[in-house]
Amino acid sequence: MRSFLSILSISLILFLSCQKGLTETQKKEYLAKGKQIAKTTAQHLGGELTKHMKAGGVSKAIPYCNGQAGPLTQEMSEKFKVAIKRTSHKLRNSNNAPTANETAILEQFKELKTTNTTLKPVVALDDKGRPHFYAPIIVQKKCLACHGVIGDSMKPATDSIIKTLYPKDKATGFYEGDLRGIWSIAFESK
Repeated sequence: MRSFLSILSISLILFLSCQKGLTETQKKEYLAKGKQIAKTTAQHLGGELTKHMKAGGVSKAIPYCNGQAGPLTQEMSEKFKVAIKRTSHKLRNSNNAPTANETAILEQFKELKTTNTTLKPVVALDDKGRPHFYAPIIVQKKCLACHGVIGDSMKPATDSIIKTLYPKDKATGFYEGDLRGIWSIAFESK
């Protein structure tokens, strides 16, 4: 079943990537724009999260992230006039559940990760005909305080705080270098 899903998701990715409609020049432009938007948004979110970690550790950072990650992402979406989303195969916030296209991209990235292939962003038309940028989010050491292995890189007390705000949390158990999720950035229709 797993290999069938992998083949299906890779086929969907190839279909999306090979669709007519975007020239190579357009793909390169959207790739560059997507990388810049994802980088700027990550720096903005990460900077704010770091401030709260320094101010009070995870007990300050987790509630801040819970209440402000969505509005900060929306602020950046409005700034760049795109739809920005972070999603994952292991969700913390169910509001970030992946679409069918995002699930296919996640499956492709997970499959590539198992073969130690370097994960690279992709640009394709989405199911609404919009240029769409997808890029992997890789776990960094600093992420492990809230996304690591409980009792190893993540304290059980941190898990308790997370479970209070996210009762259905699945976003733990990661190691540095793991695939955490993806950036999904939809541009206006071409």
